[in-house]
Amino acid sequence: MVVNNAGSGLFGMVEEVTEEQARRQIDTNLLGSLRVTQAALPLLRDQGSGHIIHVSSVGGVFALPGLGLYHASKWGLEGMTSSLAMEVRSFGIKVTLVEPAGYATDWQGSSAVRAAQSPAYDDFRAHLPVSASARRGDPGATGPAILRIVDAESRRCASSSATSRCP
Repeated sequence: MVVNNAGSGLFGMVEEVTEEQARRQIDTNLLGSLRVTQAALPLLRDQGSGHIIHVSSVGGVFALPGLGLYHASKWGLEGMTSSLAMEVRSFGIKVTLVEPAGYATDWQGSSAVRAAQSPAYDDFRAHLPVSASARRGDPGATGPAILRIVDAESRRCASSSATSRCP
C-alpha cells in the first residue's frame, strides 16, 4: 500500500500569489504524489497487486476565495487519481481518493504560506465571513479509516468468485 498525503496551504487571492509560490504549491500537493506514484508503480505492477491512496481534501471538491492555487493543486490531484485508477486496474492495482474535511492541524498557522496582500482586495476581505470555530477532525483518525478501506477491499476479494478482478 502507498499513501500519498503530502499537502500544504497557500493563502492569497489568485492575483496576489507569486509564480514561485504557485510552483511550490503544485510541486507539493500534486507533483509530490506523482513522483511517489511513479516510483511505486513498477513494483506494484510486478507483484500484480497493490493499493495507492491519494489524500486530497474537501478543497478538491469546492473552492473558496483566497485559496485558488491550493484548490488548483487538489483538483489536479483528483483528476490525476481518476485517470490513474483506470490505467492500472488491469494490473490488479487499486486506487482510492480520500477527501477529508478540515483537520485540527497547523495548516492555517505557522506552516501556512501567505501571499503579500494587495490593498485592492481589502474591501473584499473585510466582507468575507469569519469561520466560527468550526469543529475540526482528528488527523489521527485518518490512518485507521484508510486501513479499514484497504481491509474491506481485501475481505471482498477473499470472498469473491471474481478472482480475476482481485489480487
